Amino acid sequence: MKQLLPALLIAVVVSCRPEKVQTTNKPNVLFVFVDDLRPDLGCYGNPVVQSPNLDMLAQSGAVFTHHYAQVPTCGASRYSMLTGMLPKSRGYLSNEACREFIAEQQPQKIPETFIHQLRLNGYYTVGIGKISHYADGLLYGYTDSIGSKRELPQSWDELLFNPAKWGTGWNAFFGYANGENRQSMNRQVKPYEKADVDDLGYVDGYTAELAVSKLKELAKRNEPFFLGVGFFKPHLPFTAPKKYWDLYTEKTLSTAPFDSIPKNINIASLHNSGEFNGYHLGDEKPSIQHPVSDAYAKKLRHAYYACISYTDAQIGKLLAELEKQGMSENTIVVVWGDHGWHLGDQRIWGKHTLFERALRSVFILNVPGKTDGKPVQQVVSSVDIYPTILELCGVEMPHKTNGKSLMPLLLDCDADWDAAAYSYFRNGISLRTADYRLTKYFREEEPVIELYDHHSDPYESKNIAADHPEIVKQLMPLLEAGNTGLYE
Repeated sequence: MKQLLPALLIAVVVSCRPEKVQTTNKPNVLFVFVDDLRPDLGCYGNPVVQSPNLDMLAQSGAVFTHHYAQVPTCGASRYSMLTGMLPKSRGYLSNEACREFIAEQQPQKIPETFIHQLRLNGYYTVGIGKISHYADGLLYGYTDSIGSKRELPQSWDELLFNPAKWGTGWNAFFGYANGENRQSMNRQVKPYEKADVDDLGYVDGYTAELAVSKLKELAKRNEPFFLGVGFFKPHLPFTAPKKYWDLYTEKTLSTAPFDSIPKNINIASLHNSGEFNGYHLGDEKPSIQHPVSDAYAKKLRHAYYACISYTDAQIGKLLAELEKQGMSENTIVVVWGDHGWHLGDQRIWGKHTLFERALRSVFILNVPGKTDGKPVQQVVSSVDIYPTILELCGVEMPHKTNGKSLMPLLLDCDADWDAAAYSYFRNGISLRTADYRLTKYFREEEPVIELYDHHSDPYESKNIAADHPEIVKQLMPLLEAGNTGLYE
């Protein structure tokens, strides 16, 4: 592959700093963004996945066991979380949401993200890797040279990324160990790779290295910081060093607990795993009509788990540096997965559905002195993160968001809580309560209403809406309250 740029550090440093606000004893924030991370970790009850660093973080943190993304695609999910807002039109369901509604707009009175709001209130803000949608925070196409315009123009004091041998952020995002990538190989690649390399064989190792170096610098600053670090794995392709594959015995891994089409639904609620099948040299090509073999399903699960362990190791480097620099006791640590992923569940390989597997993701919040390792089982949403972070940092909310602070649950994991999470995609709205998932599709294909009982059917194998109209009638007003104008 011809490298577009030398393997240099890409750095964008904001030249204009907002007027300083006096800060005293404010906590730092280390926010780790992980792409496509479903809650398959030891601390979430998976006994197979090797995630020792995240499990250790969870021992003194709050593990939100029922956290839901607002949109099951990367860019739109991140836009909702960063702004604390539910999608208001179909454009907000796009990966280009941050570009369209932030980067290409004139600066507004309302801060563009909660990171921007922290910056306005005395925080020094640094972004490394994929925070919004674009791999390095700069706007350019998959096969283009590196752009100069930022996706979040007002949020960062520093925006950093090291594309190493891949040359650009997008090449690194879809990269393989030999320096090639999905684009350079015209998609003639496998959706997985096990290379006998060290952690710098793939780009997340460089992201961790850069973040550790930045933490050393931030420790010397006399002001609170927000450091956002975005890791790519376990996003496709499932590429990780061999040593992380070696943590697992493939033949002993399970397949999806429910890998069939749910009863009483229209297949319009599903899809044919198009993103996954875009890696043209896959061993098999899954579809709704033709599931993959058990052997291939285990291989792919093996690859996904290896990627989780690789990312866990990189996060462990950041946590170790926090401790080494003496900053652990004054740093809030957040680990957030932007949505879930079907590993053959409902015969799907990918996200982009309104089923539990695509919407439920990892959210761990470790606040020194305020979290104690108890799991929080209440239903919460990504939009709740904005007001929570600002309250923890002692920053006044600048405007009303669709989220609400999780502070009551941090103080008491059993506190009273109006449990309802809204998600949007595929011409539908999905409501998750403690007991049920109710989904309404705005389409011609029937049925348009799906109801799943999560006590008796946690894998969403049977739509029971027709059998329980009384439950649908009870929940429908709450679902309709989540229609922000998206479907008129």
